[in-house]
Amino acid sequence: MDPDMETDRDMDPDVGYGTNPDTDSGMDSGMDSGMDYVLPLRWNDDAGLEELTAYLRRLRPLVRVIVVDGSPGALFARHAARWEGLALHVRPDGDLDFANGKVNGVITGLRLARAEHVVIADDDVRYGEGELARIDALLRNADLVRPQNHFDPMPWHARWDTARTLLNRGFGADYPGTFGVRRSTFLAMGGYDGDVLFENLELIRTVRAHGGREDRPLDLYVRRLPPDPRHFWSQRVRQAYDDLAQPARMAFFLAIAPALAVALLRRRPGSALAGAGLAVGLAEIGRRRAGGPRVFPFTAALFAPIWLLERAVCSWLALATRFLRGGVFYAGRRIPAAAHPPRLLRRRAQRRARTHAQTCAQAQTCAQAAASGSLAARKPARLCEPSQNGLEADRPQRHSATVARPGSMTAPS
Repeated sequence: MDPDMETDRDMDPDVGYGTNPDTDSGMDSGMDSGMDYVLPLRWNDDAGLEELTAYLRRLRPLVRVIVVDGSPGALFARHAARWEGLALHVRPDGDLDFANGKVNGVITGLRLARAEHVVIADDDVRYGEGELARIDALLRNADLVRPQNHFDPMPWHARWDTARTLLNRGFGADYPGTFGVRRSTFLAMGGYDGDVLFENLELIRTVRAHGGREDRPLDLYVRRLPPDPRHFWSQRVRQAYDDLAQPARMAFFLAIAPALAVALLRRRPGSALAGAGLAVGLAEIGRRRAGGPRVFPFTAALFAPIWLLERAVCSWLALATRFLRGGVFYAGRRIPAAAHPPRLLRRRAQRRARTHAQTCAQAQTCAQAAASGSLAARKPARLCEPSQNGLEADRPQRHSATVARPGSMTAPS
């Protein structure tokens, strides 16, 4: 870690233990596993504090937990008191100001991580020992592991939202609220852009753009707590907005409502019923894949037509939000972009690679000059060390979120 950053943290009253996070003895118990666990959160109330505290207590022997907490001051202080000895509890780093606050938390956590294998998880995700061990094993051969979330318990609105999960599984894989990531890969690619709404897709695409390998084990089921009904309803348009990052998918959803209207105007309800049956069938295919029936009830597949109808309406509302209001309003910030296209991320990765190669070539030249007695470069290797924005000589840029050298990722669409 950069010495200046380390000094700042030692003096920062918003670090959970009030001591150096790199030496705090309260975190040693989870280090034997060789994994770190980054949990970004921002709460406006503490309704789930007791349950989350119990979960952190279960995690403590298994992993080193880093909670990056953007909650208001009074809540932050309460969390620090409750989680002392259970987790490293810190504020998001002050130099990070992305529109999507979760990314600020993820990057801060990766800056503090020690282990090569890191789990990133939303505050409603609940891992068991077996799932953590499986993530650890898969990260030996992958740069990003994308498990499968499932709701437990399963109230009616969770079954409704599970229909989305099943349809995604029917065509490929779902977008979970948790990932496993190799820290070295995250550092090498310079983090990911946090000025997007669909930050999970942005992370996936950024890893792919840098040549990383993604593993999508459909049978790696990780429990997730369902939202309350009020929060569920508040997510409908926001989740539809995510599809702006996937134009073909968005076009399909936008076409559903007009097609249904035409079928009803022409008095052809059979077409609508056939479409509903097809949706249930596709969801059931997704449910049956990779042992899904043990975590997904059959009734969730029956919600597929209802979910499609909801998404058909909300997609038009999301499109109107983009062009009439300039983006969706999320956590106090307006965010225009859902996620960046893969081609743009590939170009960024190529530019970064070229810059890195040029800088390292300069460093090699300086090293050769120093070996011959030149004073041109006293510490040429520093040119190739990562900083908050890639190379140490770079100026920080808001749209190129990267990480400092360490001391040793809302509901998807």
